[in-house]
Amino acid sequence: MTVSSEHVHQLTGVEDVQGFVTRVCFKTGPPGTVGIESEWFVVDPANRHRHVPIPELERALHGTSLPRGSLVTYEPGGQLELSSAPAPNISAVRRNLEIDLEAARALLDSAGLLLLGCGSDPHRPPKIQAIGPRYTAMHQFFAHRGSAGEAMMGSTAAIQICLDAGRDEAHVRRRWRVANALLPILLAAFANSPLRLGRPTGFRSSRYAVWAAIDPGRTTVPEGPDPAEAWARYALAARVMVVRTPDGAWLADPGFTFEEWVRGDTPLARPTEDDLAYHLTTLFPPVRPRSWFELRYLDALPDGIWQVAAGVTTALIEDDVAADAATDVAQSVAGLTPVAMRDAVGDPRLRRAALRCLELAAEALPRLAAAAMVPEVERFREHYTERGRCPADDLLEPNREPFEASTPHGRHPLWP
Repeated sequence: MTVSSEHVHQLTGVEDVQGFVTRVCFKTGPPGTVGIESEWFVVDPANRHRHVPIPELERALHGTSLPRGSLVTYEPGGQLELSSAPAPNISAVRRNLEIDLEAARALLDSAGLLLLGCGSDPHRPPKIQAIGPRYTAMHQFFAHRGSAGEAMMGSTAAIQICLDAGRDEAHVRRRWRVANALLPILLAAFANSPLRLGRPTGFRSSRYAVWAAIDPGRTTVPEGPDPAEAWARYALAARVMVVRTPDGAWLADPGFTFEEWVRGDTPLARPTEDDLAYHLTTLFPPVRPRSWFELRYLDALPDGIWQVAAGVTTALIEDDVAADAATDVAQSVAGLTPVAMRDAVGDPRLRRAALRCLELAAEALPRLAAAAMVPEVERFREHYTERGRCPADDLLEPNREPFEASTPHGRHPLWP
């Protein structure tokens, strides 16, 4: 959610929150547009324990505009994020991001640095590098809630798939339902973060386990049949992470929920729509509505595998036939997210569900003008899912035969 100066209207009650969420977060229109936000750890092969400073990354990238327009930003721990420009379909956005990643990789390679595609930093402890009032306040907020917050900020990376909300209210509900229902299946199929501090954690997706531990009030799935109403209730119930001030330090963890703030039950003036828009950026559910749906539950993945994950995820939501069938499949594994992040498709129930969803995606991709991606999905299914394996197992057993992909950097880039 981009904070906009136009949202200056003061909120007078919870009804205003509901109205804002419906109007801004769940915009309707013809679906089809796809975006990808791709996060990477940047490592020094000469010293795998060194945290590469963000200024060093900025110098390596020379402030260069990438050829296909991906936005370059940095996460708090120095993770590099490339956010693709929106594209009309999965094939186009995939190609655009591949070209921009190749350009960024070449610049980093010249500086002696490598991109590592996995969901948690396998060796380095978290180190918060990014400075500024937002990340300072976020760090202060999580400091009183254990170590998961710092690990989330400094030691995790994801690939996020962004899809339109839907063509009308009924279609939005369908797409919201399937996007959330697919969580345990896609998390299990593509789990890729089994290591932290050089040791196995017991989770195939340590990244998701970290996120799940930071604050249930801002990381669980919003509950309810009406997504706008559910998201409004979720936002109202969440504790305010930070109150921005025009001058001086921002107020971190002020000790009240957004509902208490909007009802006037705090010493502060009631929030504005701008305050609500910012509050929504501090909530991290598996699917976040931002006028489009941002699917946040996939671990970062290496080249050759992130393309499969993006194609499968898009197909299962964008194609209505696949979406309806996948929703039925997901009912059989509802509630298995804790199992997915621990055992992935080693669990037979999740393996069966993932195999069926990969089949549905392969059937749907030609209908989305992406038939060329079908062989990649089939290779992934044969190499991983049919064997009860996921990408995390490559990191746990690096001497096994690696997954071969059709991209130049298709091998899993393990630590040197």
